[in-house]
Amino acid sequence: MARRVGVRASRSHYPRCVKSEFLRTLVLALIATHSPDELNLVLVDFKGGATFLGLTTRHVAAVITNLEQELAMVDRMADALSGELNRRQELLRAAGNFANVGEYERARAAGAPLDPLPALFIVVDEFSELLAQKPEFAELFVAIGRLGRSLHIHLLLASQRLDEGRLRGLDSHLSYRIGLKTFSANESRTVLGVPDAYHLPSTPGAAYLKCDSAAPVRFNTSFVSGPYEPPLNGGEGTRGAGRATGDVLRFTAERVPLPDVVDDAPAPASSERSSLLETLVGRAAEHGRRPHAVWLPPLESAVTLDAFTSGYAATGDLRIPLGVVDRPYDQRRETLWLELGGAAGNVAVVGGPQAGKSTALRTLICAAAATHTPQQVSFYCLDFGGGTLAALAGMPHVAGVATKARRDAVRRTVAEVRAVLTTREALFEAEGLESMREYRAARRAGRYTDDPHGDVVLVIDGLTTLRSDFETLEDDVNALVAQGLSFGIHVVVASARWADIRPAMKDLLGTRLELRLGDPLDSEMSRKVAATVPTGRPGRGLTGEELHLLVALPRTDGVADVETLPEGTAAFVAATTAVYGECAAPRVRLLADDIALGSITEAVATHGDPPSAGQAVLGLRESDLAPVVADFAAEPHLLIVGDVESGKTQTLRTLITGLMASGSHEVCKLVVVDYRRTLLGLVDADHLAGYASSAQTAAPMMVELADYLRARLPNEDVTAEQLARGDWWTGPEVYLVIDDYDLVSTAMGNPLTPLLELLGHARDIGLRVVLARRSGGIGRGLFDPLVAGLRDLSCEVLLLSGDPDEGYIVGRHRMQKLPAGRGELISRSRRADMVQVAR
Repeated sequence: MARRVGVRASRSHYPRCVKSEFLRTLVLALIATHSPDELNLVLVDFKGGATFLGLTTRHVAAVITNLEQELAMVDRMADALSGELNRRQELLRAAGNFANVGEYERARAAGAPLDPLPALFIVVDEFSELLAQKPEFAELFVAIGRLGRSLHIHLLLASQRLDEGRLRGLDSHLSYRIGLKTFSANESRTVLGVPDAYHLPSTPGAAYLKCDSAAPVRFNTSFVSGPYEPPLNGGEGTRGAGRATGDVLRFTAERVPLPDVVDDAPAPASSERSSLLETLVGRAAEHGRRPHAVWLPPLESAVTLDAFTSGYAATGDLRIPLGVVDRPYDQRRETLWLELGGAAGNVAVVGGPQAGKSTALRTLICAAAATHTPQQVSFYCLDFGGGTLAALAGMPHVAGVATKARRDAVRRTVAEVRAVLTTREALFEAEGLESMREYRAARRAGRYTDDPHGDVVLVIDGLTTLRSDFETLEDDVNALVAQGLSFGIHVVVASARWADIRPAMKDLLGTRLELRLGDPLDSEMSRKVAATVPTGRPGRGLTGEELHLLVALPRTDGVADVETLPEGTAAFVAATTAVYGECAAPRVRLLADDIALGSITEAVATHGDPPSAGQAVLGLRESDLAPVVADFAAEPHLLIVGDVESGKTQTLRTLITGLMASGSHEVCKLVVVDYRRTLLGLVDADHLAGYASSAQTAAPMMVELADYLRARLPNEDVTAEQLARGDWWTGPEVYLVIDDYDLVSTAMGNPLTPLLELLGHARDIGLRVVLARRSGGIGRGLFDPLVAGLRDLSCEVLLLSGDPDEGYIVGRHRMQKLPAGRGELISRSRRADMVQVAR
C-alpha cells in the first residue's frame, strides 16, 4: 500500500450507488488482502449511511454515518482523528523513540516485544458536503496528509461534486485520483486534468485512475454487491447448468458420443443468496484481533448509577461519581467524579428548562449515599424545582427536604446548617484543629463521636426562588458558601442561568456543571461547544474542560429507563434504608406552631437563671429552638406589627404574664391602653397602674403618667455618681402596653402625645413601651409620631404575619405570611430571627 494515499471521485453520471459500489469494492479488497494486524479502517459517510452498511469485520475500527443530521458529531470525529495522530506519536515515542511506523514494524519483525500497529485507512464519502458544512475540517485533512506517511494513516476522499477551492492545500497530499463518468468535460479536467472521464461509456464501474503526473489509466471496477457465485471444483471454472465428468475431449471433425452430464442442484433464488460482500465479511468477521477504538459511540443511551458505584469502598473522601465524560480526543470515556473534599467542594448545576438539573441533584445525593455512610455525609435539601427531591426524603443520608410551601421548614433547614457551622467554629478553636481534613481523620480514629454530623451538604434546587421569596436567607447561604468548606459545609445550587448566581457566590463554586442552556450564548464553558449539546436529552451537558457529559440516572437497578425512574429511585431509597436502618443523619427539627409558656419557663429555669425583673419569656426562636427572653432593661421598647388574627394580642398577654411573674408590683407597674378590651382582667390589681379602654380615659391618664415620669428627670442637683448608678429616683418601672394602636391614634387626635418628649429619656426614667398595631397601612403608620419615635430609638420590632406588599418595614425586612403567633424579631443587639410566641 502506498504510504500516503488520497483518492477523489467526481460526480457520477449514474446513480450515487455506482460511487458507493466502487467504495465498497475498494474497502472489501483491502479487507480480503490484509489482516487486522496490518490494516484498520475508519469509514465515514457524511450522508445516508448505506455505503458502508454490513462492513463489520475486525478490520473496521469505526463506521461513522449520518453526520449531516448531527453536525456536532463532525467536531467529535475531528477530535477522534486528531487524537489518533497524537496517540500514534506518543506510542512511537514510548516504544523507543521510533521515527515512524516503518521503523516500529521492522523492530517488531526483528523480535522486539511490541504490539502490532496496523496502518489506518480513513475513507470519507461525500467529503465536499462535509467541507461545505465544516470548512475548518480541511485543516485536519491537511494534517493527516502531512503526518500520515510516517504514522501509516491514509486518506480516501470521495464525493459527487468537487470544488477545488475547498481543498485548502490538500491537493499536494493526494497521490491518486479516480474519476467515474462525469456530467461535463470540465468536471473531468478538475479531477484528472483531462476530459476523458466525460467520454466514458455508460457502463457502471468504468473509471480512470491517475497517479501523480502519469497518464490516466482506464479500468473497470469489480462488483461486490451481487449474489455470490461459488467456484467450480475447488476453484477451477465457473458455475454452469451442468458439469461434465471424465477426461477432456479433443475437438475433432469426427462424430463422437456425448459425455455423461451431472446436473447441479437447482440454484437458490437470488433473494436467498448472499452477496459477495456479505459472504466475504461473514468469513472474515471473527478473524484477527480487535482494532483500537478510534471512535466510540456518542453519549446517546442513558446510564444508571450502579455502573459507577458497584464495588466502591466507603472511604469518606467525598469523591462522588456522577456520570460519564466523553473524551473523543483521548478515544475513551471516563467517570465524571466530583471531588468535594477540597477547594472545589461547592457545586453549581446550571441548565435550561427540562435539562435535567433536578435529576442531576438526585443523582449526586444517591451517588453519595451509595459510596458514603450517613455519618460521613448528610444532605439538607431546599426543593424549589418541582418536588423531585421529595422522593429522597426517607433516605438515611437526607436530613430533610423543604419545599417552597413550607417556609418554616426552609428557614429551619438553613438554620440547622448554620448551627453546624457555628458549633464547628467553636470546636476547631477549642481543640486546635487546623483543617477539615484533620477533623475527618480524627473522626475515623474514633474521636468527636458526639458530633452526629460528618460533612454537611446544603442542596438548593432553584436558587432564583431563594433570592426572590426568601431574601433574608440569601446572606446566610452566602456565608455558608464563603466559610463552610473549612468546616465541612458544602453548598450545591441549581439554576436556569449563570446570570442568576451572584458573582460573589459564583466565584466560590469550584465545581461547575453546565447542562443544555436555553441560550448557548449564556454559556460559561464555551458558547461554541454549548451549541452542540443536543436538545431534548436531559442530563447532557458540559464540564469545565468543555467536554460533553452525561449524568447518570439516580437508580442502581441497571434499568436505564426514564419512564420508570420514580420506581427505580424509590427502590434505591428502600435498599439504602434497609442497609443503614436506624443509623441516619439527624433530622431537621421544626418549630412547633403551638408552644405552652410554662414549658419554656421551666426550660429556662432548668438550663440557666430564671427571668429577673424586667425580663419576660417570649417564646422559642427558629435558629436553634432556644427560648427567647425579652429583656426590657437592654431594649426598653417593643413594636409589634401584624395582621388580624396574627397573634398580636396573644403576644401582649404572654409578655404581661412574664413581666408579672418575674417582678413584684414594687418594681413593675403596668399601664394598659386597650380599646377593644382584649386584655381586660389579665393584670392583677397589684401590678395594674391604669387601664384605659377609650380616648376619654386614656387622655387624662397619659397626662398624669407624663407628669409622673417627668418628675424622674434628673435635676441640677444630681451627682455623677447618682447618674452612674441610676438611683436619683425611686419607684417601680412603668410598662405602657398599647393594643390596637391604629384605634388609638386617629385623625381626631392621639392621647399618647404627652409622652413623646419622654421617649428619649425612657431608659433613664423607667419607662417601657410595648406597642401593637395592625400591619394594614403600616407604610403610612411608620410616620406616626409615636411609632417614628420608637423606631428612631432602634427599638425591637416583632413582625407577625402580614401582607408582603406593605413593603420594607425595618431595613430589608418585610411582612410575611406566617402561622398565628409566628413572627420575625428584629433587634439591634442580636441577629434577626423567627420566633414562635408562647401561649
